[in-house]
Amino acid sequence: MAELLVLAFGTILINNFVLARFLGICPFLGVSRQVETAVGMGVAVTFVMTMASAFTYWIQQLLVVYNIEYLQTIAFILVIAVLVQLVEMVIKKSSPVLYQALGIYLPLITTNCAVLGVALINVQEAYSFLEAVINGFSGGLSFVLAIVLFAGLRERLAYSPVPKSLQGFPIALILAGLLSMAFLGFSGFNLRALFGL
Repeated sequence: MAELLVLAFGTILINNFVLARFLGICPFLGVSRQVETAVGMGVAVTFVMTMASAFTYWIQQLLVVYNIEYLQTIAFILVIAVLVQLVEMVIKKSSPVLYQALGIYLPLITTNCAVLGVALINVQEAYSFLEAVINGFSGGLSFVLAIVLFAGLRERLAYSPVPKSLQGFPIALILAGLLSMAFLGFSGFNLRALFGL
C-alpha cells in the first residue's frame, strides 16, 4: 500500500505531467483562462487517463501474446479516441455550457500527449494493472492540480497591472515557467522516507 502511495504522490508532485514532464501543454495553456473550464477539462482528462491506463494495460498484454507490440501506439490512440468520444458525448449532454467553453480542446484530448504518455510510461515501467490505473489517475490529478493553479493565477493576472508588451500569452508563458520552477522544488522530496519505506 505504501508503494502505491509513493507512486501516486510522486506522479502528482514530483513527476507532474504538465510541470515536470511537460506533457499536455496545449490544453494547459488553452483552457486555463477560467477556473471553471480548467476544472472541467481536468476532470475529463483525469477520466480519460485513468480509463486509458486500464484498457491499454490489457491491450498491451494482448499485443505481447500475439507478438505484435509494434502496433502499440496505434492501438493506444484508438482506445484514447474512443474514450474521448464518450467523454465528449457525456459533457455535451450533461453540461452544454462547459462543452461550449472547452470548444476545440475537448476533442484534442485524443492527441493530448499526456494521455498517451501515461499509457506508454505504464508499459515502460512494467507496472501491474493496479499500479497502471493508479499512475493514470494520479497523472490526471497532476494535470488537474497544474491547470487549476494556473487558471487561478491567470484570473488574478487579469486584475494586475501587466506591462502592455507582456499582456496575454507572454505573461501566461512566464507564469507557467514560474509554476514549473515551483514544482521543481518537490524533486528533492524523499517520499519513501515519508511513508517509511
